[in-house]
Amino acid sequence: MLALVLAAPAHAQSLRQGVAAFQRQDYGTASRIFLPLAERGNRAAQTYLGFLFETGRGVPLNYTEAAMWYRRAAEQGDTRAQYSLGLLYDRGQGVPQDIVEASKWLNLSTAASPPPAREARARIRDAVTTKMTRGEIAQARLRALEWAPSREQ
Repeated sequence: MLALVLAAPAHAQSLRQGVAAFQRQDYGTASRIFLPLAERGNRAAQTYLGFLFETGRGVPLNYTEAAMWYRRAAEQGDTRAQYSLGLLYDRGQGVPQDIVEASKWLNLSTAASPPPAREARARIRDAVTTKMTRGEIAQARLRALEWAPSREQ
């Protein structure tokens, strides 16, 4: 138990160091810090890593890698990752284009977002919804209702 208590600050400090590098636009350093954290299941590190792969900052541009990292974080309930994964599904980048899956992730992200982000995400979600049939909308809502967050082990 003592080892877990002592390890926690180092883990948090590494994430803080990664975020600091990201904010300095030192994306190569940020990606090197985030990768081991993301591999261990840290959803914030996974989301940052997804963004780095999606934009090609500090790592080669790779939508498939971005989608994989976003999905891992999204499955754990990270609303930014859910939003970004929804956009990738809408555009078919790194994943097969799937409007129903896009809407599911955008619905989840919007519902769980803080008020300032909720309004902007709702506009994007609603724009995606205009491309859908009633049946697709119902299917996306059902998927969102059936979804439950999971923790990586």
